[in-house]
Amino acid sequence: MKLQCKLIARTLLVTCLPLSFTLLSSQVHADAVRGKTAYVQNGCWGCHGFEGQGGIAGPKLAPETKPLEYFNAFVRNTRGIMPPYSEKVLSAQDMADLHAYLKSIPKGPDYTAIPLLNTP
Repeated sequence: MKLQCKLIARTLLVTCLPLSFTLLSSQVHADAVRGKTAYVQNGCWGCHGFEGQGGIAGPKLAPETKPLEYFNAFVRNTRGIMPPYSEKVLSAQDMADLHAYLKSIPKGPDYTAIPLLNTP
């Protein structure tokens, strides 16, 4: 009986948790312009570069941005060199805006399209 309860609880967790993240993220209208402002004001650029390209202290965040659910979970619960950012610091709206900004950053040109890099 205990095993069945654990399996049911685990199944509910696996199916409902992603749904709750989807519902939360769908209730917020993300704005890339506000996201860029939040990115600069909160100092994200200091470690991740002004366009999320990564730097000495922080990994690359754009243009291949992780899904919003992953982004939220990481920023809120990180235990590494980056401090976690609570809702008091970055609201759900700020997080959606930051994510929208990072997703709006276009992929740079392939090095083969840059003439200077292709001269003998």
